[in-house]
Amino acid sequence: MGNRLNGFGVCSTEGKKACPVELTLHMIGGKWKGIIIDILSDQPVRFNELKRLIPGITQRMLTLQLRELEADGIVERKVENTLPRKVEYSLTEQGEKLYPIIAAMRMWGNQYLSKNS
Repeated sequence: MGNRLNGFGVCSTEGKKACPVELTLHMIGGKWKGIIIDILSDQPVRFNELKRLIPGITQRMLTLQLRELEADGIVERKVENTLPRKVEYSLTEQGEKLYPIIAAMRMWGNQYLSKNS
């Protein structure tokens, strides 16, 4: 997670604390992170399955996004010592707490699309 707690601007009168809205947007921001979190909300998913479920994402980008989410404590990587090696990704407790935000974004997006189509 780096030094994000001090790296964002202040968005309230609380003083020197980082802006929680900016922090949250940084952690889920970008084209792919919200989609990854949405997919992992149902069950653990293997890397190749994630890649198949996200058309347009490259293997390199999926790897980078998963590493960032893992470093931020949102996603957990579980490696089973089998042949072939089985690697699954799932949401951590923090990731599960974050999911309602993604679900609200999905609902808003669906409403917007139905209203404007």
